[in-house]
Amino acid sequence: MRIAQIAPLFESVPPKRYGGTERVVHWLTEELVAKGHDVTLFATGDSTTSAALVPVRAQAARFVPNFERNNAPYARMLELVRRRAHEFDVLHFHIDFHPFSLFSRQPTPFVTTLHGRLDQDWVADIYDLFPAVPLVSISDSQRRPMPHLRWAATVLHGMPPGLLTPLAAPRDYFAFLGRISPEKGIESAIRIAAAAGAKLKIAAKIGEEDAQYYRDVVAPLLDGSDAEFIGEIDDSQKSSFLSGARALLFPIDWPEPFGLVMIEAMACGCPVIAFRRGSVPEVVEDGITGFVVDSVAEAVAACARAEALDRAAVRRRFDQRWTSGRMADDYVRLYERLIGSAGHN
Repeated sequence: MRIAQIAPLFESVPPKRYGGTERVVHWLTEELVAKGHDVTLFATGDSTTSAALVPVRAQAARFVPNFERNNAPYARMLELVRRRAHEFDVLHFHIDFHPFSLFSRQPTPFVTTLHGRLDQDWVADIYDLFPAVPLVSISDSQRRPMPHLRWAATVLHGMPPGLLTPLAAPRDYFAFLGRISPEKGIESAIRIAAAAGAKLKIAAKIGEEDAQYYRDVVAPLLDGSDAEFIGEIDDSQKSSFLSGARALLFPIDWPEPFGLVMIEAMACGCPVIAFRRGSVPEVVEDGITGFVVDSVAEAVAACARAEALDRAAVRRRFDQRWTSGRMADDYVRLYERLIGSAGHN
């Protein structure tokens, strides 16, 4: 199958450190190539891939303070893909609503995986204009604000099984992994660990947009606490970090569309204690791979039960549910349906 993957241009594929969407695009692309498909990746020039790379902009640039410099690369990307659309059996976009208008007016089947939230006030104005565009959700919960759109499938994320693995390590702390921001629940994580009488290690990125939040809110909570901020880590450090944790704390305060850190923890045999928001009940199997809770008090109680979970069973469930091979197979089945439907039009 000839497949085009069209990635965001804010980070390289894969990202150097933080960047969930670009990470998933990389894992999917590599699996599709490994399965024998002819894959072309439209992404930044500093990306690394086994597919044929079309560099749309030379380097990733997350927040350029200029409207034209931010948007011109996406206009260029759409035109480059459109000019070559006839070369592919299917086009797979990961850039939100950008392709809807142009690619609804051409014959090559296309699909867009939505990686973000859909409950914001601007969403309906654009998405309701294109009720026939096929979309993929990354959890069923992601669809709830817009259930009437043309949902072609829910494809849960997966990651390479050998990327992160369980390691022998003393488990003497709880872990927080990801990004420092109000919606990720860092304040609750600090309070949960403190109430459980345990150390918390925080491996997280502080973006420019959250620097003041860290200074004004998070740093004072850390001062004098038994919590250690170790900064952003890469994949080479995650196995050790997560294997050494009693559990990953994921007390999110927003409708998380997926939450890669949950399956990263499971890959290391590390249970997840997460608030019942967004995708969490679809990802965490309560009492098997962690605990789904509704409050700080319930999370504290779950901390005491985390050690009783079978960490080998946590990893087994990862192998059964959360590999990039399974994800790629799900997408291939979807591509085949889209191509078949196009052939009957």
